[in-house]
Amino acid sequence: MNRYTETIQTLAAKLLETGDVKTVLGFKRGTFPLTTEPFLATTPADTGELYWDVNCRLNLATYLKKEMGKVAVVAKGCDTRNILVHITENRIKREDVVIIGVPCTGMIEVKKATEMAGGDILYATEQGEEMILTTAGEEIRVPKAQLLRQNCALCAHPNPVIYDMLVADPVPVQTGMDRYADIREIDAKTSDAKWAFFDEAFSACTRCYACRNACPLCYCPTCFVDESRPQWVGKGTDPVDVRTYHMLRAIHCAGRCTECGACESACPMDVPVRLLTRKMEKTVGDRWGLEAGLTLDARPAQDIFCLDDPEEFIL
Repeated sequence: MNRYTETIQTLAAKLLETGDVKTVLGFKRGTFPLTTEPFLATTPADTGELYWDVNCRLNLATYLKKEMGKVAVVAKGCDTRNILVHITENRIKREDVVIIGVPCTGMIEVKKATEMAGGDILYATEQGEEMILTTAGEEIRVPKAQLLRQNCALCAHPNPVIYDMLVADPVPVQTGMDRYADIREIDAKTSDAKWAFFDEAFSACTRCYACRNACPLCYCPTCFVDESRPQWVGKGTDPVDVRTYHMLRAIHCAGRCTECGACESACPMDVPVRLLTRKMEKTVGDRWGLEAGLTLDARPAQDIFCLDDPEEFIL
């Protein structure tokens, strides 16, 4: 058992024993290697199932709702930022959530690990800065840094920004990285080249809505894709409808996205969903100096208006 898992189990059991919370939302081991599953512990005995490793990719803020009562949640940096967004947007109350903060050194991308292993992975173990990947034919050691998801490799907030308890000391914060090099490269393309790029990027989309369902920001009672009076967008895979869905969803996330990567992790077709949300993130940061989920004292970007807001983009 790793140190993070042991501490999470201890803290969760204490919270349930004292009755401070009704349930603890965390992760348990998945059925297959390199997977974990969301898990609700409701008794001290249940906490033995709680687990933490480099495969806790989902953002558990997605599951938080007012009607849950008082709940504890195991949350890494990006998760805590989403919790802040939810509190700001009145989706949950701060006093109803006990945050077990987890300083995060990054989650790995399954596709990268599988390609590196050269076959189906039977066992995967984290050992310091390395991952040990075992296949039917061999065991290989790979630096964890080579397997990180892009959002983790570029993460500027690996430590919880809000918490009630920490499972470990804060981890070092990365500096000097270029977070938007790929976005600027796309921006530099001509209009025709951009259309061609995104037509290709979204051509594999099957409209399964896994990205929407995994995203902690997509909690509208009725999504715009399901509206019928009027119908904003078709339900099929016509390229125009696919583009409209992804672009409108990205705009809805503007100034709210915390770059948790849940959308891309959930996508079964490897659609680069984050290109659009990161473009929105960069625009909001450049124009208004706002970054989502860092403080309870700031309203979301689309929730405020100032007379001196820059408006060159609408000319």
